[in-house]
Amino acid sequence: MGGQTHLTVPESLDGARFDLILARLAGVSRARARRMIESGRAGLTTTGPDSGSRPPARLKAGDGLWFLPPETAALQPHPVELDVRYEDRYLAVISKPSGMVTHPGPGHTDATLVSALLHRWPEVEGVGEYPRWGIVHRLDMDTSGAILIARHPLAHRRLTEAIAAREVRRRYLTLTHGGFAVASGTVDAPIDRRRARRFVGPGGKPSVTHYRWLATWDRPVLSLLEVTLETGRTHQIRVHLGSIDRPVVGDRVYGRPARAGVDPGRVWLHAHRLGLVHPVTGQELDVEAPLPADLRSSLQALGRPASGDAPRE
Repeated sequence: MGGQTHLTVPESLDGARFDLILARLAGVSRARARRMIESGRAGLTTTGPDSGSRPPARLKAGDGLWFLPPETAALQPHPVELDVRYEDRYLAVISKPSGMVTHPGPGHTDATLVSALLHRWPEVEGVGEYPRWGIVHRLDMDTSGAILIARHPLAHRRLTEAIAAREVRRRYLTLTHGGFAVASGTVDAPIDRRRARRFVGPGGKPSVTHYRWLATWDRPVLSLLEVTLETGRTHQIRVHLGSIDRPVVGDRVYGRPARAGVDPGRVWLHAHRLGLVHPVTGQELDVEAPLPADLRSSLQALGRPASGDAPRE
């Protein structure tokens, strides 16, 4: 960690809030500036009745402040081949392989999706928040499929807002234990957490998952679904389907494995389509990520479904 940086408020920011000034001078997002202040990584050197270090404090030109440089441990580009399904100067959609971690975290620092993005598109560095350069939403490590990437700060801001407003359509394919008596349904149940495990509980966050039945196989009884997220909680599909006794095949946390040949050795969950309005051009985008080989093989091992049709590839 480097030493403190000391600066004074310029005339152009006279009367602005402390968090805004810190964001501008330290080159970080406003949310990150608030966290720096609240965690004691930034403060004021000026004393007086208006010098409180809480984010709402307004400062005057000439007031002094300090901050510890943001954590910027180098993210190294990593030459991983990416399956790019769509790209332009503002954004991209790639098909993430199962086993790849989206961004660096405890125990995962190299060969993440972010390091692969930096290798292919160096301009992604600085888009969004460290260490999630370019990341708008995430997929669990074992989940494969379409993930949206911002290559430009404007696109990142607008796509993040679109995700929050539920304007990005995310569709998944999943294979579950058990059959379905209805063609479609919704699981509307709050998801809570206890350490790393999630569960349906009254104290959780509102969570809504829609599903559409595609096919069912006998011996064992398994069903293929297309699932659409209305909210985006961690493990949402797995928790919701497990809560109705239709756990995802291969899910060792919330479900149970299937027989050899059908169980792909990981969660049978693939983000197969992303629909959105382009944040800059206004163009309607609908991008597909085909099923990867391990999931195709498990469907082939099941043979022809007892009812319904397998998805087009």
